Amino acid sequence: MSATQELALRFALKSHPGKVRPLNEDAVGADPNIGLFVLADGLGGYNAGEVAATMAVSSLLSGLGGELERAHRSDNGDFDPARALRDSLIAMNDEIFRAALNSTMYEGMATTAVVAWFLGGRLWVAHAGDSRLYRYRGGALQQITRDHSFSQELLDAGMITEEEARVLPAKNLVTRAVGASPALDPEVHDYDLEGGDIILMCSDGLTEMVDNAVIQSMVAEDESDIARTARCLVDCANEGGGRDNCSVILVRVDGTATSPPKALAPTAAVDVDELLAPTVLLGAEPSPESQSQGAQVVEPAVAGDGLAATDVISDAAASGTADGDDVSEARAPEAQDRN
Repeated sequence: MSATQELALRFALKSHPGKVRPLNEDAVGADPNIGLFVLADGLGGYNAGEVAATMAVSSLLSGLGGELERAHRSDNGDFDPARALRDSLIAMNDEIFRAALNSTMYEGMATTAVVAWFLGGRLWVAHAGDSRLYRYRGGALQQITRDHSFSQELLDAGMITEEEARVLPAKNLVTRAVGASPALDPEVHDYDLEGGDIILMCSDGLTEMVDNAVIQSMVAEDESDIARTARCLVDCANEGGGRDNCSVILVRVDGTATSPPKALAPTAAVDVDELLAPTVLLGAEPSPESQSQGAQVVEPAVAGDGLAATDVISDAAASGTADGDDVSEARAPEAQDRN
């Protein structure tokens, strides 16, 4: 095995239905054992969006974890994170699309998805739709993902400004989503990591209510207390009107690699032992106002002393899903209109 690339991560997950919608159709989840974080924002109306988002988060967590484990047990030990992410999202697209075709109750359902995977001292990101991933580094917040949306296409063409995009009547139209059409082409990229980096994943319930400058200032206010920051971001979205469900995942890189991680091409297969090098995950404390709000928090069965927020996970941990306002873990080794 080559030199280890050890990371120390702190993370917090929070989801809230907002002030207007009766149901939370966002879903968030994490597998602390392999540094995997997933956020989805369901589309397709009452109930169906929730089903699609929960299906996506649950299946991506279990599927990607299974792929990594199989590679670890195989003879050659090679593993391609980018291919695994792409294949898992495409398979999930097919599953949701077929489920929508076969049930009038779920007709038209789909979901955005954004995945962050901390492997081998690098960050692997896959997404489809307009749920976003940002990186906060050196006092600056940078949007890493590019929205798959009608408003983003107009922005890219120089036809509207960012301010106009925020109030565009068709701003909720996404041009790519999991389950929206028979085929999906997810974006997959990998990025370097530095100590002090903070990764923010969020649904558009945050970014439609709070502009990037305010988000940056809130992350910068207390870079060490990401649980507090997660609560403040969601509270800010709700104070601004809370017109949509709002979900946030924050991951802070407290430690750096013991040796510089190799720059891996997105299509490169690497030794799985490098990717499974030790990752220490340190969870922030759960917020005191934790309560059931209908948010779907998907958690693989890693209960016991791997979880701090047992008041939120409760007895649902064994089955893999739980309803709760927020959760944080502690210490563990085709245009689609969303309205």
